[in-house]
Amino acid sequence: MDKLAVIILNYNGVDFLKKFLPGIINNNEGHPLYVVDNKSTDQSIQYLKNNFPNKVQCIELEENLGYSGGYNMAAKYIEAEYYVFLNSDIEVTEGWLRPLIALMEDNKNIAACQPKLLDYSNKDYFEYAGAAGGFIDLLGYPFCRGRLFQTIEKDYGQYDDIRPVFWASGACMMIRSSVFRDHGGFDKDYFAHMEEIDLCWRVKRSGQMIYYNGNSTVYHVGGGTLNQTNPLKTYLNFRNSLITLIKNERTSSLLWKIPMRFLLDIIAALKFILKDSLNDAFAVIKADFHVILRFFYYFKKREKYINEIPVTGEKYKRILVLSYYILHKRFFFNLRSIIPDRIIPSS
Repeated sequence: MDKLAVIILNYNGVDFLKKFLPGIINNNEGHPLYVVDNKSTDQSIQYLKNNFPNKVQCIELEENLGYSGGYNMAAKYIEAEYYVFLNSDIEVTEGWLRPLIALMEDNKNIAACQPKLLDYSNKDYFEYAGAAGGFIDLLGYPFCRGRLFQTIEKDYGQYDDIRPVFWASGACMMIRSSVFRDHGGFDKDYFAHMEEIDLCWRVKRSGQMIYYNGNSTVYHVGGGTLNQTNPLKTYLNFRNSLITLIKNERTSSLLWKIPMRFLLDIIAALKFILKDSLNDAFAVIKADFHVILRFFYYFKKREKYINEIPVTGEKYKRILVLSYYILHKRFFFNLRSIIPDRIIPSS
């Protein structure tokens, strides 16, 4: 078994492969590198075979299984102690893998971790999809250190530390293969978006930890497959966020949190209408109806892996939407009720 395997999921991303794959190969430190292709219709496979026949192992899937299904399928074929799930639109830096491996080797109770994610197009700022580690609020809304909703912080070293977080970004996540398999991998029903949050929540309920390591940095383009204004992205984000809450939150809390989420979704849909974004408004409504109609299907999934260990650390114990829009708390350091436990200064 290899110590580590870097796995890149690709769908029609030949331009990203041309731009970023050579740098990944040069900074891979000899670890096996796989590209899992989700039935691309562009020249991705031909490009890989023509240019990196001996440096990249290509796994060609027979259909587009999305983020969740693509990585789950890859895990069936790849044997390694650690998996690194890496988006194709990421520029890595020299030595980026070493701090992540060292962190995982030092503490066997750390199940997964992520590096610092900065914006490839504006490298002084954090990137939306992961920034300096993920958290959730009282209602299960995800956010990051360095990014609250659309407010992106500039990186001036404020998060150059090593600390536990609630979830690690799927754009660049290192996870123990044993943990990934023991928890059933990503939920294939998600297809894309927030499946890493669901997995991390399940892992944390088992008593293991998720970490951020500021000693490692990568640069993420973001929106490589679905951009921020795509109604499908809106639908998946709203739907999958609710599914994650149903699958992982304690039953007694769901009785009031789900109705509250539906109320806030109605407000979000109205906001989209006022912005003349009817397709996004329809996507929110469609997501809510999907969850209502299949509520018991998702609720029943809890039986497969439910563990009632309360997960309180790395949670914001208030409603972020109210804190952000009503109280104007626009930065992570404004959120005083997050437990800052076990923070280790970055070396």
